[in-house]
Amino acid sequence: MCGIVAYVGAQDAAPILLDGLARLEYRGYDSAGLAVVGKSNLRVCKKKGRIADLAAAVPARFRGTTGIGHTRWATHGEPNDANAHPHVSEAGRFAVVHNGIIENANDLRAKLAADGVTFTSETDSEVLVHLIAVQSAAGLSLEDAVRGALNQVVGTYGIAVVDAEQPGVVVVARNGSPVILGIGEKEMFAASDVAAVVRYTRQIVYLDDGELAVVRAGGFSTFTLDARAVTKQPSTAETAAADYDTAGHAHFLSKEIHEQPSAILRTLSGRLDERFSTAHLGGLNLTAREARDFKRVKVLGCGSAYYAGEIGAQLIEELARIPAHAEPASEFRYRNPVIESDTLYIAVSQSGETYDTLAAVHEINRKGGTTLGVVNTVGSTIARACSGGVYLHAGPEVSVTSTKSFTCTTVAFALIALHFGRVHDLSPADGRRVTSALRALPDKIERILEDEEHIAALAHEYAKHESLMFVGRVRGYPAAREGAQKLKELSYIHAEAYPASELKHGPLALIGPELPTVAVVPDDELLEKNLSTLGEIRARQGRVLMIGHTAPDPKLAQDVILVPRSEPELDPILLGIPMQIFAYHAALALGRDIDRPRNLAKSVTVE
Repeated sequence: MCGIVAYVGAQDAAPILLDGLARLEYRGYDSAGLAVVGKSNLRVCKKKGRIADLAAAVPARFRGTTGIGHTRWATHGEPNDANAHPHVSEAGRFAVVHNGIIENANDLRAKLAADGVTFTSETDSEVLVHLIAVQSAAGLSLEDAVRGALNQVVGTYGIAVVDAEQPGVVVVARNGSPVILGIGEKEMFAASDVAAVVRYTRQIVYLDDGELAVVRAGGFSTFTLDARAVTKQPSTAETAAADYDTAGHAHFLSKEIHEQPSAILRTLSGRLDERFSTAHLGGLNLTAREARDFKRVKVLGCGSAYYAGEIGAQLIEELARIPAHAEPASEFRYRNPVIESDTLYIAVSQSGETYDTLAAVHEINRKGGTTLGVVNTVGSTIARACSGGVYLHAGPEVSVTSTKSFTCTTVAFALIALHFGRVHDLSPADGRRVTSALRALPDKIERILEDEEHIAALAHEYAKHESLMFVGRVRGYPAAREGAQKLKELSYIHAEAYPASELKHGPLALIGPELPTVAVVPDDELLEKNLSTLGEIRARQGRVLMIGHTAPDPKLAQDVILVPRSEPELDPILLGIPMQIFAYHAALALGRDIDRPRNLAKSVTVE
């Protein structure tokens, strides 16, 4: 969740670190800091608040050609200057930045304190720098001191370490929290995210769990924690620096909502097979016979990825007629799940680094299950941990709130469902019907985006309420859940989603003039039942905003957002777009921090 950036080369490190940290703001944070190594001296500056606050606090002569920087999202200790990273050893020689959680930090802290170490923060991370100092005092090199310290900790980490006595060297390591290296011209970078370094280089090396790297301006060496050398090959990042600009939009979220037609085209590119009316997904690494052997599908994700997985599970059941179910990865990993050889497990994550989802993948792999990844970030940990999968190719998503990656995930699931359907019993005619509908999605989303002014006016009106109810039935329900999620995280308005059929089993007690309802009502075989639900709400003077394909009797819904029809199986993909726009404009009306909602982070790499 936090961000790391490191530099070693011939340039002044501080401006590069600040620039890298600014490009990691979207990950979510509450404080920031940096440390630079000059001629045998270590200088540190850290500050609660935004990167701009840190930049303003950096002294004029803050020079050094080696350095590390960090954005912190608080887990241990409140957001303040003392708890911000980097953390420094007592003698001022070593500095460490850390992402993740040290689970045995209390025990380590007690032992170090008993040995006379004085702590200056409440964080779990500070134990690392003191452990490194202790190891170094025993005569170990920086690399071996870091290795010795990490062998004492239990938990997750992505770290970068500098030593005032070794200018020109940065040591990084990872276990459960991403670390990448960037290869420049006689300079090197390290970061938790490609976004921090892509302005300077697109040659990227991904560290795996349990690996450590010694980084110098001329190159790097990688090892395991037991000192075995590891050979790593660089790859070229798909993204460019321009991908992290707002391109004239007021917010990244607005840009990413409007990028969805082009993003879907990239997700579909080269994957629709007209000859056989199916999807070509070579990355699944499954033969037709292997695909037919699966009797069930389990989809795992967190937050919006989970809701996209719910839509995906429905698509797989409808098109492939394979029993499919979605479950929060954060719950799955803790309940000692039964892993079956004839079940296909699909892990969903925009970043490819979501810790709960990654832990679920590891558990499945350990028990011999088959895992596929639906991931946006090429080369990410989940993508590499799975035996196959589908990349979204949605492009970088900078805003914390997921929009284009959510939509592209549902499109990727449609491709998977189509592929498995044609392997099973989906007819060529139905295959052509679905492929044609997939090709039409970008133009239909463009038509929805043209209605933004109308949706914005409704959002400003509904933003006056303290709470909203979202309802949907079968295909509409996961879309309603995602709509409620968007409104909550962007506007901070309480929103609750229920199956429309469940409203009369309890939640109807809440309905009245003060609690409006957003109803997702596709024009499908359940239309009449959904309209009956609207009647139940209106009978109790509840205000209704209906999102659907046909305007109902005005007595059933005061407000309507009309969405172009697709094929019934794909309707949820389109029905979600107006709710993204609605949530964005509700947040605007309330003056919220659109791209960085409070308390949230883009890449959740802690439990």
